[in-house]
Amino acid sequence: MTHPLLTQSDIDTYQRDGVVVIRGLFADHVEALRTGVERNMNAPGPYAAENLKDGESGRFFDDYCNWQRIPEFRAVIAESPVAEVAADLMRSDTVQLFHDHVLVKEPGTSKPTPWHSDGPYYFVEGQQTVSFWSPLDPVADASLRCVAGSHLWPKPVLPTRWLAETAFYPNEDDYMAVPDPDAEGMKVVEWPMAPGDAVAFNYSILHGARGNETAARRRAFSLRLVGDDARYTERPGPTSPPFPGHEMVQGQKLREDWFPVIWPR
Repeated sequence: MTHPLLTQSDIDTYQRDGVVVIRGLFADHVEALRTGVERNMNAPGPYAAENLKDGESGRFFDDYCNWQRIPEFRAVIAESPVAEVAADLMRSDTVQLFHDHVLVKEPGTSKPTPWHSDGPYYFVEGQQTVSFWSPLDPVADASLRCVAGSHLWPKPVLPTRWLAETAFYPNEDDYMAVPDPDAEGMKVVEWPMAPGDAVAFNYSILHGARGNETAARRRAFSLRLVGDDARYTERPGPTSPPFPGHEMVQGQKLREDWFPVIWPR
């Protein structure tokens, strides 16, 4: 039995395209998440970043790995259907929490989120992965944009630093250059979304977002989860998030005291 928010078609689409929209996933938790985002912005964590260069308009804030200190995030992870939905989409018997992520584009922020894939930044390998990106404000033009099927590309996309625009790791030949999906005619999917809707996408999906040149904020909460086959893998440099002192070794399942199991089937 799949979760009522899902159909078998949703699961099949996720497996084929690596991305699907889930309407109302966090609909009952929007106000809690808004409160958590404000708490996060008022007291940023050690990984918080401002993603604009001098002279660029607006504000593009992001921060991650704060679920342990922000009670609203902990409550939504525990009380929402996100873990069960993740298990169904990944076809996994277990779901582990990897990390949370907040991204806020204030009105008049013209800078887009660069095209990228999350997987190469992480120390996780495996096919059973899912990120949920959920706007806390209505979005149309500032919604997440994903390249369907890009999780099946033969080489991962080169991870880059958003501000410096330099390669994240030294071995660039192991990666494909970041493409321009619009110019290259790739299948880009995006949806107008209401607060609490969520885009679910595989860690290897190429994605980005336009700037927010509207008069309204665009707050988004994202949650990264992994399934049965996810394992720790060494990268050629510090990962993002770095999780210093984790002491895991190549091929090890993520340690459950740091990355708790939030759904056993």
